[in-house]
Amino acid sequence: MNENHYPPGWDEDRVRRVLDHYEDQSDEEAVAEDEAAYETPTDTVMTVPVDLVPAVRELIARRKAE
Repeated sequence: MNENHYPPGWDEDRVRRVLDHYEDQSDEEAVAEDEAAYETPTDTVMTVPVDLVPAVRELIARRKAE
């Protein structure tokens, strides 16, 4: 039997809604959504060397736990 597993708070309906959102987006809408992600005044986007990713994740987890 094939059993589907979803992350907490997710179900098949939510997955379908997300897929529909992205499949129905025009190229212009997709670009606008991507660009808006970079405009958050409290976050930043940067490249991190792959070998440092675990350390960065640990720092973020510690910060969230505070």
